[in-house]
Amino acid sequence: MAGALLLLLPFLFPSLFTPFSHALPSVFSEWNAPKPRHSRLLKSALQRQTPDEQLADLWRPLAEQQWKRCARSDSMSSLPEKSQGYIQVFLDGGLNQQRMGICDAVAVAKILNATLIIPHLEVNPVWQDSSTFMDIFDVDHFINVLKDDISIVRELPDEYFWSTREYYATAIRATRIKTAPVHASANWYIENVSPVLQSYGIAAIAPFSHRLAFDNMPEDIQRLRCKVNFQALVFVPHIRALGDALVTRLRYPPSTSEVDGTSYLRQVSDSKDKQGTGKFVVLHLRFDKDMAAHSACDFGGGKAEKLALAKYRQVIWQGRVLNSQFTDEELRSRGRCPLTPEEIGLLLAALGFDNSTRLYLASHKVYGGEARISTLRSLFPLMEDKKSLASSEERAQIKGKASLLAAVDYYVSMHSDIFISASPGNMHNAVVGHRTYENKKTIRPSMTLLGQLFLNKNLTWPEFQDAVVEGHKNRQGQLRLRKPQQSIYTYPAPDCMCNS
Repeated sequence: MAGALLLLLPFLFPSLFTPFSHALPSVFSEWNAPKPRHSRLLKSALQRQTPDEQLADLWRPLAEQQWKRCARSDSMSSLPEKSQGYIQVFLDGGLNQQRMGICDAVAVAKILNATLIIPHLEVNPVWQDSSTFMDIFDVDHFINVLKDDISIVRELPDEYFWSTREYYATAIRATRIKTAPVHASANWYIENVSPVLQSYGIAAIAPFSHRLAFDNMPEDIQRLRCKVNFQALVFVPHIRALGDALVTRLRYPPSTSEVDGTSYLRQVSDSKDKQGTGKFVVLHLRFDKDMAAHSACDFGGGKAEKLALAKYRQVIWQGRVLNSQFTDEELRSRGRCPLTPEEIGLLLAALGFDNSTRLYLASHKVYGGEARISTLRSLFPLMEDKKSLASSEERAQIKGKASLLAAVDYYVSMHSDIFISASPGNMHNAVVGHRTYENKKTIRPSMTLLGQLFLNKNLTWPEFQDAVVEGHKNRQGQLRLRKPQQSIYTYPAPDCMCNS
């Protein structure tokens, strides 16, 4: 009883705890459950009914498009008679940024006729994940698929044992290339890295994020990048096995008569004859603390949340915030605010997904926890994630490993009937590009339209729904050709695809 009374004190006598909430805003912001910001729309959404015809249209796969995946290869491609030396790269960022860096590293090795050492993945400063390339990707498959294109070795040869990350961190080294410009040309590498290879036999490139241009590249290099991304990079067997188990449980949930003591089974009632039975949507809910703090938007958590995010920004980025010169209204009207769980739920409801929709939540820890997700769960009660679908024993190998957790989400995302990302980012870009290559349905939220709609507090549900449906007619996986300077990994046509 004493413990329960202690927990209730902040709520019974909030004024006594005001000084502490100012001192520890990150703690108290998690306690203060944000109220729904669009309660009028939410009330109508909870009572929604979707016609069968609209549901059938939602779940219908994409029609065949003008461009399709193809196994194009350069018949002239072959390994050089002699390697010019060894290339090392050190990749930072999260899983999907590192994935793109791996593709570029293979391309650079090909440009230089060099042997690639399996890329080194830096410890992520936000997630503190030390997973290596071999922890995430199937190395044997990677080497085998690319064996006719470049030479790849797992580890440094003995004569270069000294060329480590620690070696380059202590002083300026002649073998380290740290001046590679963002989106450097093939010629830049030939002019600046080849001499180092000739002199020392090895070159280490760091930083290596976005260090190879997407434009004016030889066709064989572009095709090689596509081959790495869509064929060579396969997750390790235990990631694929867990992903397959989650997909099976999403497609074939237990009936109400089944009883099991584990946490991942959910009762599903009255769904046998509904449209979408056996299908599921993956929602990448990009709303972690890092994402929330990196914008200057207001997410409805009140003063405590604002203080917590301000404190976090100061620690991580010395107070620097993107678009901080704009007001919240200006940012929203320009589509620059991440969608909250409540807002993405309203979007899905307006598009026609009903409460029998099986929704898989692909996300790292959501800022605000279950309190922030509760509105989304009320709209989609059959919402699942890794924790609800798999036992703790099944998740043991990925526990606490942000990159492995992201890899499982990526795998499930690629096997879903529909994928939708709440906000643009590296995961969004990677999965959207991969699903475009596979011609799978992907809904891209119109951030500008939604920002403007959510600012209009007088909007009725029919008006909101009509605007959402009309604004997303051509944002459900229709192929878009890559424009200059755009990523080949997000827009794989025409570089990675064939015109049918």
